[in-house]
Amino acid sequence: MAKRIEDYALIGDLETAALVGIDGSIDWLCLPRFDSPACFAALLGDEENGRWRIAPVGAARGSRHYRKDTLVLETHFETDEGSVTVIDCMPAKTATDHAHASLVRLVRGEKGRVRMRMDLAIRFDYGRTVPWVQQRDFGLSALSGPHAVRLYTPVELHSQNFQTYAEFTVAPGETVPFVLNYNDSLSEPRPLEDGELQCDHTTTWWQGWAKVCHYEGPWREAVVRSLITLKALTHLPSGGIIAAPTTSLPELIGGERNWDYRYCWLRDATFTLYALLISGLAEEAKHWREWLLRVAAGKPSQLQTIYGPTGEHLIPEFELDWLDGYEGSKPVRAGNEAYRQLQLDVHGEIMDVFHVSRRLGIDDTHDSWQLQRALMDFVETGWRGVDNGIWELRGPRRHFTHSKVMAWVAVDRAIKAVEFSNQAGPIDRWKGLRQEIHDEVCREGFNPDLNTFVQSYGSKALDAASLLIPMVGFLPADDPRCLGTVSAIEKHLTLDGLVSRYEPDQSIDGLHGGEGAFLPCSFWLADNYAMHGETAKAASLFQRLLSIQNDVGLLSEEYDPINKRQLGNFPQAMTHVSLINTAYNLTPASPAAHRAKG
Repeated sequence: MAKRIEDYALIGDLETAALVGIDGSIDWLCLPRFDSPACFAALLGDEENGRWRIAPVGAARGSRHYRKDTLVLETHFETDEGSVTVIDCMPAKTATDHAHASLVRLVRGEKGRVRMRMDLAIRFDYGRTVPWVQQRDFGLSALSGPHAVRLYTPVELHSQNFQTYAEFTVAPGETVPFVLNYNDSLSEPRPLEDGELQCDHTTTWWQGWAKVCHYEGPWREAVVRSLITLKALTHLPSGGIIAAPTTSLPELIGGERNWDYRYCWLRDATFTLYALLISGLAEEAKHWREWLLRVAAGKPSQLQTIYGPTGEHLIPEFELDWLDGYEGSKPVRAGNEAYRQLQLDVHGEIMDVFHVSRRLGIDDTHDSWQLQRALMDFVETGWRGVDNGIWELRGPRRHFTHSKVMAWVAVDRAIKAVEFSNQAGPIDRWKGLRQEIHDEVCREGFNPDLNTFVQSYGSKALDAASLLIPMVGFLPADDPRCLGTVSAIEKHLTLDGLVSRYEPDQSIDGLHGGEGAFLPCSFWLADNYAMHGETAKAASLFQRLLSIQNDVGLLSEEYDPINKRQLGNFPQAMTHVSLINTAYNLTPASPAAHRAKG
């Protein structure tokens, strides 16, 4: 039986990540990068598709926590024989170490003598390829084409039916190590390092990093956990931040809305920058901005909404038809066809990132302003076209209201660069264009009969992206049109107080079935409450959202309020970024108010 999405915890090394179940099973791991084919893929299939489980023999009661301010996971098992703790971590990589990865698992006896069992099935290529496994004096080695793995352990290993297992007993005070090292098969294996020492170093590294985080408000634990999660989803060599470490976790159990999120999106770039900078993480913010500068370089009309971790443009989508999918949710996809879509909002997002950077002390370079001028050359004419919108809808292109608003943002931020940062540009022409876009959006994107902004021109459909209108400064939060939009979304797009992105409709998004409440949009609703003075209502919704976190503080993309389950890829960067910003929006240091002032 599949574990719930919230039954998993995250460990990672700043270049890839693994999901560890509460039962001690690692069911998802891609090596050596976030977007590499998985070698443990039981999450989307079964144990034959690869997993690594260490747990007591027989019945056990599990609980877990992260070591304070770290990504080191401790899972505590209570049995009739005694108790034991399994400690899991992936030592953080250096910026130059791309050929190797390590996963450390320590089994520590606490009370009594506990019989343990280890089950290991290594399957490369998303659970499809069985490697050549050999017993070694140090444990085992596994080889398949470009991939090589070594497992170091003092425990005697046995093989059966292309899987490896071991049974052993742990006494109080005893620690049994398992160290899994990966290298590409053309490189030398990494020498064995002491597993306990690696866990201690990893604990020290994370706690030292977390000390930089500035937030000291009432929700510090949730904010710091979200910042750690955001750091864990950062590709250290490039600075790119992936949306999630998983693919194809469904937005509705049994549905087809199953997407690969192991890539970097631009749509939430400004929110991410705020979350990093306001939390004191200036180096991470600069690294993220430099990543954006690299991927945006080139022809502005070819700017994508999604890129690979190091800025790859081509992310072809294909189906992994040998996997049954999470709880039968098919298809299972690798790659994301959204890279081919036209999304006009990303130009505004990029311009806003540079604008926020200037306001918060990261100056433009000559090259970055030249890039912004090139983006503006495209926006001046391109904004009038149709596109696929912020949600990457696979139906017909439309004049999406949010895309037009973000075109306004692009022009507004360019004007401010000239006015306040002494950059050179045709300010009078841009001011005329800014007014033209504003007038058109208010005329075509607002439905006076419904008293709300709508998803696209001429439509009656609502879209939670309209909650961003006051947050980007297009209109004040207390403007009657913004208040009307909030009211309409509360009435028609919420369930149990949580917000859906839009009403799924095959004619709009080209897909069958529905999806859960979208957690980032629910945080945006709380932000809107805070911006127009309903702070108690904002705090209440924020607390409701915090209650959805799993036992170790992680959130996915969506939530099913009826069945009380997290949905979608997990953990999701945009959700945790939204949590961070909303926590700050409930304080005087409000990033939403800062952004809205432009």
